[in-house]
Amino acid sequence: MRTTISTFLICGATLLLTTQCARTTEPENPTYTQSDAARRAVTMEEGATPDLDTIGAAATAPDASLSAAATAPVPAAPDLPVTPADYRTAIRTADAGLKLHPRNFDLLLTRAKARTQLGSYAEALPDYTAALRLKSDDANAYRGRGMAHAALQQYSAAVSDYSKALKHNPNDKESFFQRGKTRMQMQNFKAAINDFTQAIALDSTYAAAYEARGTSYSSLNQPTEARADLEKAATLR
Repeated sequence: MRTTISTFLICGATLLLTTQCARTTEPENPTYTQSDAARRAVTMEEGATPDLDTIGAAATAPDASLSAAATAPVPAAPDLPVTPADYRTAIRTADAGLKLHPRNFDLLLTRAKARTQLGSYAEALPDYTAALRLKSDDANAYRGRGMAHAALQQYSAAVSDYSKALKHNPNDKESFFQRGKTRMQMQNFKAAINDFTQAIALDSTYAAAYEARGTSYSSLNQPTEARADLEKAATLR
């Protein structure tokens, strides 16, 4: 019975996050000034959350030893758009589940993502780290932690996490893109261009990657390449 209740808590919390896609962005404070196109190019995007299996039927009679919070019905997944209140609900649901199973990877990652969406980056970091101790090859968790590091201007740590994500998933266009943007913040535009080029190779319609690469070319005083990429990004918008 404890396993069934825990499964409901995991599914309920995680479904609140699956409606987000790569368009979700994280705020940054750029350390350099560029054109209007450059400022638009350095906004952060969240990686897509993996799809979940369909939730099964409800459990039968509750275990009397479980707390009232643990046995309460799991709220239904919200319609788009997901709101801050939905993320707070996901955190509360994950909290309840983690009291029963503190080493549950899915609940830790769910809470980390919800905290990231709410801008609680410092609180998200320990959850990502705890999740990675349980599953050290999860590219999604490395990317999420990298984005939290980047939002806290911990750029070297962010680049390291994006590189680990790519080690475990070399086809992750979002990790290439996020690493490129972080390298822009570090003024390493040549390396950033390489990352954006890899992201474009994986998705030739990736407008944000063209725009960011164009901005990087502009920063290296390569106007021809910059113009071509920025015009390409505009046609894809």
